[in-house]
Parts: sequence; C-alpha cells; structure tokens
Amino acid sequence: MTSLLVLIIVLLLGIALWQLTKIFDLSQIGSNADNTQIATDNDNKVNGYLMFAFLVFIYLFTIYSMYKWGHLVLGQAASAHGDEYDNLMYISMALIFVVQIITQALLHYFTFKYAGKKGQQALYFSDNNKLEIIWSSIPAVVLAGLILYGLYTWNDIMFLGKEEEEDSIVVELYAQQFKWEVRYSGHDNVLGKANVRYIEGVNNLGVDLQDPNAQDDFTSSELHLPKGKRVIFKIRSQDVLHSAYFPHFRAQMNCVPGMVTNFSFIPTITTAEMRDNSEIIEKINHINQLREAKSKILVASGKPALEPYTFDYLLLCNKICGASHYNMQMKVVIDTPAEFNKWLKDKQSIVSAVAKAKADEAAEKEAAEKALAPVNDLKMDTVTLKEQTLQVSQVVKK
Repeated sequence: MTSLLVLIIVLLLGIALWQLTKIFDLSQIGSNADNTQIATDNDNKVNGYLMFAFLVFIYLFTIYSMYKWGHLVLGQAASAHGDEYDNLMYISMALIFVVQIITQALLHYFTFKYAGKKGQQALYFSDNNKLEIIWSSIPAVVLAGLILYGLYTWNDIMFLGKEEEEDSIVVELYAQQFKWEVRYSGHDNVLGKANVRYIEGVNNLGVDLQDPNAQDDFTSSELHLPKGKRVIFKIRSQDVLHSAYFPHFRAQMNCVPGMVTNFSFIPTITTAEMRDNSEIIEKINHINQLREAKSKILVASGKPALEPYTFDYLLLCNKICGASHYNMQMKVVIDTPAEFNKWLKDKQSIVSAVAKAKADEAAEKEAAEKALAPVNDLKMDTVTLKEQTLQVSQVVKK
C-alpha cells in the first residue's frame, strides 16, 4: 500500500510540473524569447557537456557497482568443469568491458568535439572501404575466437567417452510444480523405464515396476552425491518447462515435458569443505547479520525470529514455471565417498515401497472390516428379525 501511495504522489508531482511548464510557456508569449526548434551553438555546446557528464556517470556507476555488489558473485566453482566455465565468462566480460569503455569514450568525445556550429558543414562521403574492413574484420575475428572457445568448452563438458560413462553414477531429476524429486539407479547403475501413465500412489515418478532395471531404483528427498565421481543426470518434467540449475557447480539444463535431457559434472568440494571456505564464511556471516536485524523487527511485532542460515548447495529452477517458482528447490549434499556409501545403505527401493504401501492399505482395510463386523452382524440380525416378523404377520392374516 505504501508503494502505491508513493507511486501516486510521484505521478501527481509529474503532472504538476508538466502544468507549470505549460504555464511558463504561455507566459512567454509576446516576449523576445527564442522559441525556435532549431538547435543553436549554445544548445550543441550544452549537449556536448551533458554527453561528457553522462560518460563520467557510466564509468563511476560501473566502479561503484563492482565495489558495492562485487562480493555477491558465487566465488569458487565446486565442479571439475567449473574453472573452465568461469574462464570463458571472465574472457567474455573482459572483452565486453574493454569494448564498452573504448566505444563509449569515443562516442561521447566525438559528440562534443564535432558539435554543430553555425556555418559549419560536415564532410560527407558515401563509403570508406578501409574503415569498413577494419570495423568488420576486428569484431568478426574476436567473435569467431570467442565462439570457437565456447564450442570447445561446451563439447568438453557435454560429450563423454565410454570410459567416463561407465565410471559414473546415473541419477534422475524429476521436475514438477513446484518441487524436485530424485531417483537413483541402484546397484545396477541403470534407471528403470518410467512413464507418467504409471503414476499411482507412492509411485509418483511413474516408474515401470515390471522393468528389471527398476527393481533397485530408489528415491530421496535430498540429492546426495560423492566427491570426485562423475554424475550423469537424466532430467524429466511432469508438467511444464523447468530448468535444473546448480549455481555452485556451474551447471544448468532445461527440463522438457515429453523428453529426457542430460547433463553431467564431477563434484570437487564437499559440503563440509565449502562451509569452511573463507569467502563462504564471510557471506554467511553477512546473511546472518541481516537475518538478525530482521528477527528483531519480527519479534517486536510478535512473530517468531528467523533461524540462523547455514550454507547448503541447492538445486533451483531457473525457469519461471508458475506462482511458486521461487520456492522450487532441493538441498544438495556433497559427501566423501565413504559418507556417500554409508548413506546408500538400507535405502528402500520404489518396488518395495509400493509393495509396502499396498500391504498397509490391505491391512487397514482388513482392520476396518473387523471393526465394522459387529455392526454388520447387528444389521443382519435386524434384517432377519424383520423378515420373521413379516412372515408371522402374513400367517396371522391368513
């Protein structure tokens, strides 16, 4: 409500200033004011200085932005390909900054230097082959190099050899509004077939329970991965377009309904190791300072305080998939190999979970029938008594 009132006030002030400008223009009628629409030498000079002022503003704001918000970048990558990915981004950003600084400086400088003057005419020529070759070849060469480097990086990340595929863990990410579910391929490291038509009860991923490869598949509410082991993700979507986004692992892949997309990476830093990282510690402390200040306001208004924040890797959705898109996330835990193997023990397969759910349902049904047995017997006795009474009445009538 406060924002709406501020917006209305700003709008009314704008209208008031516009009306004052019209009144000022009307007051100048009949005076010697210069109302011509043609720019004068003074107008051009003022515009030139304004262009210089805007150039200074751009550079100062860029420096301020890097100082003010530079600490918000993710920092160290936690995957094997992350450093290569970051290098590509740094090179791209460096090129953008260099080109932006040079071109903006020239643009604003020439605007000032060659400002229009009365009686001065600009030199016009239709084309200049030398200039056109220069300003066409330089961007072409730079972009070609950048694109080739990007393709090399992409191919290195996306395309795996047979040895890499064999020495990996296969995991399925299942996206739906507005949550993630994960399915592990079990001991055979092969995911069983799945289809939305098979979704029923606890089998909410639609796994084909008759498929031999699905017998050891199991699900989890958290995504646990071992450090130093390649993980191949098979990604599905139940409803709309989602995007599996692992920011700290520099990984992202769209989740498309009706098809399976793939991505893989090798985690290189465990959750515990990342929590001990100096940059992460500094960021977490800053976040908790903000949460502490917010908690004081909440407590003063009678609401519970916010709990301290602890760093965790997250799987996020990077597509606007609906009203609760912002809350579509899953905790990712990077374990040591020993911790991961310990976590794997005693995991219940989907087939076992479905069988247990059916057994529980049958037991509940049987218990309900036993509980209703006396009532049913009473109903039967009542029906029998009514029939006997009817028979007696008929005999009496005869």
